[in-house]
Amino acid sequence: MSATHAFYTYKYRPPRSLIRHPITGPSNRRMEAIDAAKLRAELLGVLRSRRSAEVPLSVEPGKPVVHCLFQETPRPQFSEVEISINSAMESCPKANISNFKELLEEENFYLITESGEQGRLPVLILSMKEDSHQRKPAVVFLHSTNKCKEWLRPLLEAYASRGYIAVAIDSRYHGERASSMTTYRDALVSAWKNGDTMPFIFDTVWDLIKLADYLTERKDIDPSRIGISGESLGGMHAWFAAAADTRYAVAALIIGVQGFRWAIDNDKWQARVDSIKAVFEEARIDLGKSAIDKEVVEKVWDRIAPGLASHFDSPFTVPIIAPRPLLLLNGEEDPRCPLAGLKLPMARAEKAYEEAHSLDNLKLVAQPGIGHQMTSLMVKEASDWFDQFLKK
Repeated sequence: MSATHAFYTYKYRPPRSLIRHPITGPSNRRMEAIDAAKLRAELLGVLRSRRSAEVPLSVEPGKPVVHCLFQETPRPQFSEVEISINSAMESCPKANISNFKELLEEENFYLITESGEQGRLPVLILSMKEDSHQRKPAVVFLHSTNKCKEWLRPLLEAYASRGYIAVAIDSRYHGERASSMTTYRDALVSAWKNGDTMPFIFDTVWDLIKLADYLTERKDIDPSRIGISGESLGGMHAWFAAAADTRYAVAALIIGVQGFRWAIDNDKWQARVDSIKAVFEEARIDLGKSAIDKEVVEKVWDRIAPGLASHFDSPFTVPIIAPRPLLLLNGEEDPRCPLAGLKLPMARAEKAYEEAHSLDNLKLVAQPGIGHQMTSLMVKEASDWFDQFLKK
């Protein structure tokens, strides 16, 4: 590839044998055809399995957050990488509106998704004040590890300026749902110790299903035009929400999709483990190991996110998003989401989209020279993707 090329885009084309014949996974296990409805029901069953008492969905008023809690040191705006990411968000296409700030409408509230402290879901919505009563498309954005919904404001403002209802939430144990610099880390360790919560991915996916309940009932949102996107941890939240809930009509997943089983089998789990290392260290000690190894990694995933490295892994849950438009955005050098680990999920996804006569709805963009980082190019690709499918 020429050095002048900033990225490449491709629709993964597996060997024809992978399409014509049964696909095999790790250890040559035969992967049967995926029953999307059955898998979705199984995933919902897991999501329900560690819930506190269910309560009727309700709304409580909130206030703008002045000082967002970032669970990292130094604060992200002082990190060179985070400055780059913030610049990427600032680059999102935005309509030129002279009195934009005056026309921008902000909503802050809480959705009660279940009983208990973490069942109070903080929501931030930006939109434009208009006299028109037409329903608009909406996009839900999910932040990365240790961030908060306010971090995403540049994206929310850009989408709102272009006629979207722009929505962001604090994921579990983040933002307004955190009380200290170690809230998320402590929740992960507690999940390993007690097995009563799923803070890494699944608890927030439950919130996103409840959020869809709310958004589809709003009079200003077209319930058939709701998109979802996220970065890193947020990309994983968006991935599983789209897999679990078909009301998310379009998805753009930024540096979030990986093969968890592939990483274990190919000794490529270290970078992902390092991002939340405390829980793996705790498990290592409990299992009497001198170092974190693949056995520790597999046991942690099974404990804090049951099925994540098996029947809910990407080769199974990415294909069931078909035929809805799905965009995957990755760095070619990303150690947390290695491209090699996406070969099987993309092969199976392409088969599902091909059978649904919707291959144009599936796209993977990989950016050379980029690791685990959201870039301006990814932001623009996601923006174009939503415009293409939600602005029709």
